[in-house]
Amino acid sequence: MSSQSDIASVQSMAEASKTIQQEISKAIIGQHDIIEQLLISLFSRGHCLLVGVPGLAKTLLIRTLSKSLNLSYNRIQFTPDLMPSDITGTEVIEDDVSTGKKQFRFVQGPIFSNIILADEINRTPPKTQAALLEAMQEHSVTNGGKTYQLEQPFFVLATQNPIEQEGTYPLPEAQLDRFMFNLWLDYPSEAEEADIVRTTTTEIEPEIKPVLNASDIMHYQDTARKIPVANNVIDYAVALVRATRPQTSSSKTVKDLLSYGAGPRASQYLVLGAKTRAALRGAFTPEIDDIRAVAEPVLRHRIVTNYSAEADNITPSHIISMLLKEL
Repeated sequence: MSSQSDIASVQSMAEASKTIQQEISKAIIGQHDIIEQLLISLFSRGHCLLVGVPGLAKTLLIRTLSKSLNLSYNRIQFTPDLMPSDITGTEVIEDDVSTGKKQFRFVQGPIFSNIILADEINRTPPKTQAALLEAMQEHSVTNGGKTYQLEQPFFVLATQNPIEQEGTYPLPEAQLDRFMFNLWLDYPSEAEEADIVRTTTTEIEPEIKPVLNASDIMHYQDTARKIPVANNVIDYAVALVRATRPQTSSSKTVKDLLSYGAGPRASQYLVLGAKTRAALRGAFTPEIDDIRAVAEPVLRHRIVTNYSAEADNITPSHIISMLLKEL
């Protein structure tokens, strides 16, 4: 690290991360890995796609996260009739009292918030999906020839239901690539499920105390970017991503089972995620183990299996696990 203040920032970032996780655990039972990965994505300035069946507390998790970070939060329920203006905002005509003339005024949509939960993003048509994805990339909205900057920090969590696929519009691979992580929420263990039922069927609601504010988060985002990375760690990240491409991979399994591999953005997110994960555990530089820890959520939505893999029920996660054993 370049200075004593940067070193102190990493240490306070690690402490803040532990406190945030403690606050979230007041409302969320289990899901420790998912919570850590959400924080890694947030401090890396990335966005997340959450995939899980209904009832796994996806909405509660995001709302609790926003409370612990003292950030504004909006939930957008994606439906087949949702229009782009329902997300970004629209112009309305109103009377100017001083001149007596009519004029246009831009009314901001729900996208103007720090944390956005885009619920069931695959239920809305591509045109509306594109409006959200453009805002994710540019951190701004253009309407009527004017550009409006979004609040910072800006963090999108989109959810998908893996069960009901009828009447949905799956995100194309190029749009999936905009998400840093693809997180799969699994069912809780039997003991966790008993705890969930015990704690959510009473009148008592846990009080979530804010740990950080917007300026703290942006400071820690800058801190994560400053963390140095050894060349061998970068080389490992690039080698892992290149190993997913049938054209350049030496793995027969990859050549036989994948149509497309991950692009360069995967290498960037592997290194960014490793930097942030290192900072969250109080380390001043990432190791190869940090790359390996974020490999599955970074890569699973960036590699495309072919018909042979689908016929044998081989998922991208299986292929990533195999590559991690080989490399």
